Amino acid sequence: MSDNFIRPDTDNGWCPGCGNHGILNIVSEVLEELGLSKQETVFVSGIGQAAKTPHYLDVNMFNGLHGRALPVATGVKMANPELTVVAEGGDGDMYGEGGNHFLNAVRRNVNIVHIVHNNMVYGLTKGQASPTSQKEFKTKVQVEGVSNEPFNPLSVALSMKASFVARAFVKNKEHTKEVLKAAFMHKGYSLVDIFQPCVVFNPINTFDWFSENTYILDEVKHDTSDLISALDVSMETHPFALGVLYKEERKTFEEYLWDNKSSSKPLYTKEHSIKEIQEQFDKYTIL
Repeated sequence: MSDNFIRPDTDNGWCPGCGNHGILNIVSEVLEELGLSKQETVFVSGIGQAAKTPHYLDVNMFNGLHGRALPVATGVKMANPELTVVAEGGDGDMYGEGGNHFLNAVRRNVNIVHIVHNNMVYGLTKGQASPTSQKEFKTKVQVEGVSNEPFNPLSVALSMKASFVARAFVKNKEHTKEVLKAAFMHKGYSLVDIFQPCVVFNPINTFDWFSENTYILDEVKHDTSDLISALDVSMETHPFALGVLYKEERKTFEEYLWDNKSSSKPLYTKEHSIKEIQEQFDKYTIL
């Protein structure tokens, strides 16, 4: 395991055995093996245990409000489309608080990688049911068990024609690496939903449970360009399919903004005055 992209000077706050550790290591290796530049890579996150991931990576990062990673990531990509931009967080952060932003990121087809750590529970706030929690799962709040239908992020993304949709399981390290590499290399919005057990607050959906309730798609038989087939696969549960369900190359949001528009260019290409920027900041200074 290479720790080239992992910060050695930061204490990790995750519980021993947490699936987030595996995702951190896998993401670090993917960044290195793809030859990405630390200076030209930006990770954006919200709130939650999964959202701490960028804290431990030696890259540019922005940690913001709960559920608000995607609009910030979109803004970063619009300001400088040459950057590699990643939005990373948990199932509650991205599909719950950030649900509306999730829908609009899909619609816009922004060229970003969207990594979601899916443990089917809220970990940071101590074990409430999340949007992806399974029916009858009992928590300190849902004492009689969850009655809501679990949110299906892959089906939702596919129904809106997301240009790249995939799922992985952290225990399958090499497979997860290949899925993430494909997402990074894709031009357009790329959703990668990664199963990762919470060893403290979810005693049901464990490493063994995910192993028994998932299978890897046959890449020969499954046609990743067939949207209807991908939707059918996304609806499968117990077992859940792992792999790239769908991908399609099409025009991205930033291409619509900048192509053939000589009068409008990304912010990073424009000249700016530090003095004028400071004057704007000074207007909002509290004395």
